[in-house]
Amino acid sequence: MNDLLVWIDNNIMWGPAMIIFLLGTHIYLTFKTGFVQKKVLKGVKESLKNEDHKNGDLSVFGSLMTALSSTIGTGNIIGVGTAIAIGGPGSVFWTWIGGIFGIATKYAESFIAVKYRRKEADGSYLGGAMTAFEHLNMPAWGKIFAWCCALGAFGIGCSSQSKAISDIVSVNYNISNVIVALIICALTALVVFGGVKAIARVCEGLVPFMSIVYVLGCLIILIINIAYLPQTVATILSAAFTTRAAVGGFIGTTIISAARAGIARGLFSNEAGMGSAPQATAASKCNNAVKPALVGSTGVFWDTVVVCLMTGLVLVSSIIKNDAISCILADGSVISGSGLVSACFSQIPVFGRPLLTFGILTFAYSTILGWSYYGENCIRYLLGEKAIIVYRVLWIVVIFIGAIVSEGAVWTLADILNAAMCIPNVIAVLLLRNVIAEDTKYYLNDEHLEETDPDLA
Repeated sequence: MNDLLVWIDNNIMWGPAMIIFLLGTHIYLTFKTGFVQKKVLKGVKESLKNEDHKNGDLSVFGSLMTALSSTIGTGNIIGVGTAIAIGGPGSVFWTWIGGIFGIATKYAESFIAVKYRRKEADGSYLGGAMTAFEHLNMPAWGKIFAWCCALGAFGIGCSSQSKAISDIVSVNYNISNVIVALIICALTALVVFGGVKAIARVCEGLVPFMSIVYVLGCLIILIINIAYLPQTVATILSAAFTTRAAVGGFIGTTIISAARAGIARGLFSNEAGMGSAPQATAASKCNNAVKPALVGSTGVFWDTVVVCLMTGLVLVSSIIKNDAISCILADGSVISGSGLVSACFSQIPVFGRPLLTFGILTFAYSTILGWSYYGENCIRYLLGEKAIIVYRVLWIVVIFIGAIVSEGAVWTLADILNAAMCIPNVIAVLLLRNVIAEDTKYYLNDEHLEETDPDLA
């Protein structure tokens, strides 16, 4: 079964066609929005404003932290390690490039999620590709997206995250995977059964703290490896565009394998193009769709342009510096992403492994919380309010299962489900490209950001 999943992943879902489709969309929307990336710092500033007097469930900061709780996850740590182990150091470059251009796609998908959101009977807001397809009179496509998201959440946001937690705890502290799984289930149930506002409250405190601690750990390692940073950058850039033999602890790679690994893992990390995080943005308190979309797009900046790049530099510089750290095992097989990351962080005396453990635990746990909300949203859209309790119970069950199955199967299945979500979501964004461009020009580029859109729910 694992071999079949790998074949589907490599040849169908994440073949050259998907890479061109996704990266091409990122680049196209960059031009269509007038290079919205240049407004990232403005988006950071807007995320700190108080918008409590406007319509919505969450503050723009709360919605951003909820979105970041799912995007800043194990993809930033283990995902980058897996990309390097599979695609070589060049995959770091492609992860970063995909992230920069992906800011435009995250902005666009967040925009349509807010622009076409709807107010539910209980007063809450629901938005995403599914409600955008309703506006386009294409409800069948909305249901396809919702099913892909509801099912895909079990891979990217649930099983793969619980697996990451159980692996790091069992390896470093010799605790049974079953015990770890039960603890994760209990901690998750305490929050997810409280709904989106409970999730947002936890994320507002957890996400900034965990991100700062992890970045400080990366900075310590980069200071330790500072003499090797010029060689690290040169290696990453050269490997991104050339075929490399297995040398210096890296496996032999091609441009397409580096790009595939980098873009696929980058998507797993920042989710640009998947249409998941915009569901949190849709709950923002706002008076037009542009402002929360701009704030939502900063999530890709923090996630990929900052955190993933830091991880990539740490891993590649550590492999170059230490002959004992290698992507290749003695028998010629490739080391796991978690094993590679653990070896690199062990360079920090005493605190290295505990710091990594803290990072993975908090990143993965926050991702589980954020993705539970996305899955619930889609199930509510498809089956109604009563189905949410069943989905929450299944969520807890899959957390347990994911913690005890093999790592390879979990990550491969997650990659497949990610691609399945991208296709309908990107179609919705492209069909609404002119609306996105028009509103962006008026509200953002012509500086009418505080004006109210009369058509916004």
